[in-house]
Amino acid sequence: MPNSGAHNSVGLVSPCRVRFETAFQLANGSVLAEHELVYETYGELNAAGDNAVLICHALSGTHHAAGFYADDGERAGWWDLAIGPGKPIDTRRLFVVCSNNIGGCDGSTGPNTLNPETGKPWGAKFPQPQVQDWVRSQKLLAEYLGISRWAAVIGGSLGGMQALQWAIDYPEWVEHCVALAAAPKLTAQNIAFNEIARHAILSDPDWCDGDYLSRDTIPSRGVALARMVGHLTYMSADGMSDRFGRELREGSFTPEAESEWVFQVESYLRHQGTRFSTQFDANTYVLMTRALDLFDLAVGNHGDLKAAVDKAIADFLVLSFSSDWRFPPHRSIEIRDALMAAGKPVTYANIETDNGHDGFLLPNQTYEALLTQWMQRVGPA
Repeated sequence: MPNSGAHNSVGLVSPCRVRFETAFQLANGSVLAEHELVYETYGELNAAGDNAVLICHALSGTHHAAGFYADDGERAGWWDLAIGPGKPIDTRRLFVVCSNNIGGCDGSTGPNTLNPETGKPWGAKFPQPQVQDWVRSQKLLAEYLGISRWAAVIGGSLGGMQALQWAIDYPEWVEHCVALAAAPKLTAQNIAFNEIARHAILSDPDWCDGDYLSRDTIPSRGVALARMVGHLTYMSADGMSDRFGRELREGSFTPEAESEWVFQVESYLRHQGTRFSTQFDANTYVLMTRALDLFDLAVGNHGDLKAAVDKAIADFLVLSFSSDWRFPPHRSIEIRDALMAAGKPVTYANIETDNGHDGFLLPNQTYEALLTQWMQRVGPA
């Protein structure tokens, strides 16, 4: 475990689990008789319970945001870049929480967990969750952990939308809100990309109407293709050109076998799709992309975004990334302008990068410095 002892890492971590045995009604009217959340924490909660920071994961994210597992000391949590002692989200003074959302496939109640009424995996029968459902379940988690309010709620992409929903649904709970590479709702183009990804899964012969677990199979080809489509949209054209160009994969060029030539970018996407297809549940991917489609921050206010954010009392940090064409900077500017019109304190910046939508996950000196400086205001003095 060479990385687990690094001075700026939270080190070895273990996931925790909590079961809520009271009925939980989802936004679509469906009811879970009980549900479980898997989560991780980093740092220590203070006596007042007011130094806690919630990290909301994106579409394919998990509760494992930072640190290392004992059996996998080489691979850090998905946002280890930002969480740890001396990092932007400093665990020397902040208590950080990240949970796997309801409907996920990494331990929280979802399609691949058992339905207590049938004793079989939920599969495609798992009810469709929405962002506001995740917010309410995380509020239960916060109360369970003894948190009195969130010093900050932070997320990127779908997680950023969740952070904004938190600030609106429970304004007295959120002191600071950070939305990275987010949007107030999806465009038709974004919904179309998600539908293509879902169609790839639903067209796989092993989909079995979502009942593939009981058939002892998985629609791996469909999930791999869905991931390839999604991953392509998270990158920028310049970033892909700089990284791959038009280079052929080493060893794939033989003049007599032209049909077998493989470009490096093809090899990369195939690798990403294959790896993802064995790690992520197909039903969860369908549910998560649909939750993303359904999200609309202003839906309860007749489309008036200013009226929606007027409920919030948090200080806001909104960041966009210059080469992000999936959620381009003008979508973050929509959020900024609505917050300004509502008289809310908001800091906005557009980070110059060629990392595309993935920019909020990757190293960038300006981004890290800005986040570090802004986060110094978060939590008790």
